[in-house]
Amino acid sequence: MTCALDVEETAAELGRYRRRAERLVVGGGVTVALAVGLGALGASGPVLTVLALGIVAMGAGAGSLVLARRMRRTLGAGVWSAHPAVAVGQSRYATSVVLRSPGGAETWPLTVIATRERYELLRPGPDGVLWWCGDPRAGGVLAAPGGGPLIWAKPMRGARVRRRIVAHAEAEGLMRRAAPKQPQGPVDVTEHITVDGLSVRLDGLPRAAGPAYADLAAHARRQAAPQGKALRPEADVRRVAWWRVRGLRRVAGVPRVLIALAFCAAVGAAALTGPPKGDVPMLYGIGLLVLGALAHSCHRMLVAGGPTARLMARAASAAPPTPRRYVLLYDPHGGGPVLVLFPVHGGPYVQPEGLLPLIPPGPPKRPRRGLPARPVGTAWLHGLRDFAPGGRTPFVVPWIDGRPLWPAEPYRKSDGGPEFTALLERLAPPLETRVP
Repeated sequence: MTCALDVEETAAELGRYRRRAERLVVGGGVTVALAVGLGALGASGPVLTVLALGIVAMGAGAGSLVLARRMRRTLGAGVWSAHPAVAVGQSRYATSVVLRSPGGAETWPLTVIATRERYELLRPGPDGVLWWCGDPRAGGVLAAPGGGPLIWAKPMRGARVRRRIVAHAEAEGLMRRAAPKQPQGPVDVTEHITVDGLSVRLDGLPRAAGPAYADLAAHARRQAAPQGKALRPEADVRRVAWWRVRGLRRVAGVPRVLIALAFCAAVGAAALTGPPKGDVPMLYGIGLLVLGALAHSCHRMLVAGGPTARLMARAASAAPPTPRRYVLLYDPHGGGPVLVLFPVHGGPYVQPEGLLPLIPPGPPKRPRRGLPARPVGTAWLHGLRDFAPGGRTPFVVPWIDGRPLWPAEPYRKSDGGPEFTALLERLAPPLETRVP
């Protein structure tokens, strides 16, 4: 790796970031044009609001384009380095994160320049690691391990604020964390030496097969945190229709349809009350938007969401179940839960059989509520015996502690290849040394 942009995921994410910014600028321009058109039609009331929204969108998009250009320069001039990290949360000034320097002697308190939603995509967990590219004195790019979602960060201002943030991070154990393995490891070099006149070739040491059960289980225990209040039990999918199960209604997209229906009802009620003549064009425009949203939500539910929910319900009811040991980890790209599955009978160095990304069962503010209380244990997999990727039974549903956890994607079997190993190392970044 000569620079951080050589990482495929980093280059792809930077391109997505720039395209989002461009769409925001274009959307803001269209909104401004709509406001001008409404003004020409004589709709005085909503014009200023629509115009303000368009200007804000264009400004946000332009700012994101400037950040994208700055990120490209920084990523093209430096390399990624992995650092133990602590998310300090939202202070009075901004959301902040503290990194430990590669030598382990310094801390870098940084202010994150990103929306709260985007920051949550790579917020480090209890045993968090973040990748960094840049100068901590001038600013740089943060990413989840693997070079995924990118955000810009700059050094935190104010000596008192920095001391308070660093003290909080040290109290969280930042300086006692193990040093993560660096993204750019040593390159294998083939050496030739001469022994008694004979040339002997020395190849690099073979690479490890990937993290085993003991490594992933230790990482899961470090990540574990109290789940809080238990969720209200949902209906048993084995005894009722799928649409009566709360989790499957979310999979199908029923809440989106109900929200769109509520907006349609509100717009219809406003139209029936006889709005002022100047507001009629605006009301018609809003009505077309909410009708389009309703049609889109219904189409997604009928074509994709509903069939997916039925397949999950069928898999969750399949018998007999297959027991597997599980390790519960969290993907640094978005924080979603992932079950890594192992044979029931195996030692601490057995390799995983597969993994299963899960839908967070909790509400948006506490998505981990409802997950298993133990980071390791036994899961009963329903549908594994009939599993067929892309076929009639593409889903496997794990039951843990007597209730199902709904998969976010089809079950992924281990093929032992480098891509699967890289995915496991992203879920549990390997460690190099322990800090004394």
